[in-house]
Amino acid sequence: VQLVESGGGLVQPGGSLRLSCTASDFTFSSYRMSWYRQAPGKERELVASIASAGGRTNYADSVKGRFTISRDNSKNTVYLQMNRLQPEDTAVYYCNTFLYSKDYWGQGTQVTVSS
Repeated sequence: VQLVESGGGLVQPGGSLRLSCTASDFTFSSYRMSWYRQAPGKERELVASIASAGGRTNYADSVKGRFTISRDNSKNTVYLQMNRLQPEDTAVYYCNTFLYSKDYWGQGTQVTVSS
C-alpha cells in the first residue's frame, strides 16, 4: 500500500489549497479514504473522509463548509479542497486508508497558513 500526498504549501489567511493523494498497490475504489492532520504539539485528528464509491462524506466540525473531500477512482486519487484557510489549519496533512486490519498513512504534506 502506497499513499503519496502533494499540494501543500504556504498560503495567506483566506486563501485556498488543494491537496492530492495518489494511491497504489491496493484496490483503491473499494476502500474509504480519509484526510487527517497534525499540528505541532497536538494529536492527529480526522479532517474528512469519503466512502469507497464517493457518495458519503464526513467532516470535522472545524472544517465544515470550508473543506471538500472528493475522489477520482479512475485515477486512484483522493483530494482535499481547502478554502477560506485560517492559521489554525496549519498542520501536516496525511492521507489514510484502513485495510487488512491496519491503518496506512502517507508521508504527509505541510500546510502553513500565515500572513
